[in-house]
Amino acid sequence: MAEGYVEFEFDLPAALLDSLVAEFAKMSSASLTHEHTVQVPDEQGVYQLLVGGKVVYVGKTDADSGLRGRLSKHAWTIQHRQNLKPSDVQFKAARVFVFTAMDLEKLLIRHYAQTAGEVWWNFSGFGSNDPGRNRDQTELKAAGFDAVYPIDLDHPVDIKTEGGVPAARILDELRSELPYTLRAEGDGSRGRRPHPDLVNSIVEPFSVKPATTREVLTSVLDVLPQGWQATALPGRIIMYRETRDYSAGVIVGRSPTRS
Repeated sequence: MAEGYVEFEFDLPAALLDSLVAEFAKMSSASLTHEHTVQVPDEQGVYQLLVGGKVVYVGKTDADSGLRGRLSKHAWTIQHRQNLKPSDVQFKAARVFVFTAMDLEKLLIRHYAQTAGEVWWNFSGFGSNDPGRNRDQTELKAAGFDAVYPIDLDHPVDIKTEGGVPAARILDELRSELPYTLRAEGDGSRGRRPHPDLVNSIVEPFSVKPATTREVLTSVLDVLPQGWQATALPGRIIMYRETRDYSAGVIVGRSPTRS
């Protein structure tokens, strides 16, 4: 080794991880609600979700969505769930001005898993998109997000029906109110025309407002021709012309037999 010379290798990932963990540790958390998430800059960074003070989810934003957008999406996702109130979930977020090729999300997940137990929302299906019709028969993970926090069909929704309107419109309004997927046969929300049964069947105004999701679905089924079924699956509701059981689902109702 030459005099006056040394080789020094700086462990950037470890240093950044240690700094972030220390910063998160001294931060106060905020409730994952709109009034708090809207105040977070929509910048690139990392964040964590906590329940009961324990980290349950770690995420990193990308070029498509900043911290505000990502946290707002999560705040919407946790609505209308059994066993979980929005006020139960807290968040901490940090803007990171310099990102490298390292996977900060993976490093943080590994750190909290080793020091505080499993960061289980990361591996539970939390925030997943609609898997599509071909996956409707998939078994439910016993420890998954949807199994622990099933969708709440008895949560009130604000559906406006001053006069009788087509079932397709009712489903559109309900879809906009729900923080999870509502998929119907001939789903008009995907650029296709709604099924004729949904267009031609008229739903009368609800006698009680606000109605619940279950009551809205039942009102739609009541006016549809025989053969329709609504089923609550893990994290979503489907409505098809069928009579079948789903191992991971609960039948909400079926259209009545017509004489």
